[in-house]
Amino acid sequence: MNQSTHFSGQPIFAQILRLIPPGKVAQLVRTLGSDHYYKTFKTYDHLVTMLYAVFNRCTSLREVITGMMATHNRLTHLGLRHTPRRSTLADANQKRDPEVFSAIFNALSRIYRHRLPDSRSDKWVNNLFMIDSTTISLFQEILKNAGRNPANGKRKGGVKAHMLVKADEDVPCLVRLTAAAANDQIILREIDVPQGSILVFDRAYADYGFFATCSARQVTFVTRLKTNAVYEHAGARPLAENQASGVRSDSEILLGGVQLDAQNKIRARLIVYQDGQTGQTFDFLTNNFELSALAIAAIYRRRWQIELLFKRLKQNYPLRSFLGDNENAIRIQIWCALIADLLLMVIKSRCPRNWSFANLAAMVRLHLMTYIDLSAFLKNPEKALLRANQKSVKDHNLSLFPT
Repeated sequence: MNQSTHFSGQPIFAQILRLIPPGKVAQLVRTLGSDHYYKTFKTYDHLVTMLYAVFNRCTSLREVITGMMATHNRLTHLGLRHTPRRSTLADANQKRDPEVFSAIFNALSRIYRHRLPDSRSDKWVNNLFMIDSTTISLFQEILKNAGRNPANGKRKGGVKAHMLVKADEDVPCLVRLTAAAANDQIILREIDVPQGSILVFDRAYADYGFFATCSARQVTFVTRLKTNAVYEHAGARPLAENQASGVRSDSEILLGGVQLDAQNKIRARLIVYQDGQTGQTFDFLTNNFELSALAIAAIYRRRWQIELLFKRLKQNYPLRSFLGDNENAIRIQIWCALIADLLLMVIKSRCPRNWSFANLAAMVRLHLMTYIDLSAFLKNPEKALLRANQKSVKDHNLSLFPT
């Protein structure tokens, strides 16, 4: 009997885990010492267990462990020798340093993110980076949240994920997790992008020192002017576009208060643009004097992509219910969600069929422990499952009625 090309000797989850080089994980574990004091539940076991929870959107320790126990005969394909206890997973989430999961994500990002760009993207998109943050609300005040105390006296905590994302890769290349009350500008001092890059961010990141650094490094920034910004006009620029394009004015300005002399002020460009559909007016600020005003508006409009990334993370992974009520467990789960998202993006980039990310995540979740070839499955799920089932029935009949 011919072997079906749609049947795999390993479940889909095991095939996804192949994207994680075991040697790299072992190296990071040795460097960070994350296996010290752990006799059986090693870092790799912890990673696989948490990825199982993330892919299956588990909301409790019981869901994770009972789900793994139900498929215990397939755990060997995942590199696990036994199912962990709930108490073991809870203790590891509370005590193991989340830095090792951060290091694993960064290592995988360096390996795969350069393989994700879409060659069909516009040339300027290849150099575009976006900066933003998103807040993940918590069920209690574990990490300090922003805002005033509520009237009922009960206050929830929150985690803020600060990210730098390359537009043509659509995965974070720099992530920092802080309490929700932390200032957004905390990530700016770690930004290091190549010369000629374009950085786009909202006005929460307005920092004159950062603006000066970008200009010195020949990095373009595009943002919005804060309402309380101090500046003086240095002259109007001719409008290359007509009024129907939405560009209302284009001028040069000097950022800085009266206490600064002209040499210490930041030379910038202020573009006033009116959206033709909503009628809303935007004041764009940039240090690029070569691109057209419409190109600057288009670059800032592209910033919406990072908001879609935040939406993707929150809708497809368990970031509303956490498997622990401590800061350590929350950080570990967020890092594992980022690892899972990166792995699915790599799979999506290799898939011959044009899958939406939501459908891909749902299919992987429903068939995570199914013995079927992942590439054939993603090419034609119904056909692959039908052939795999036919082979399973044929093998079963052969075992019952040997010839």
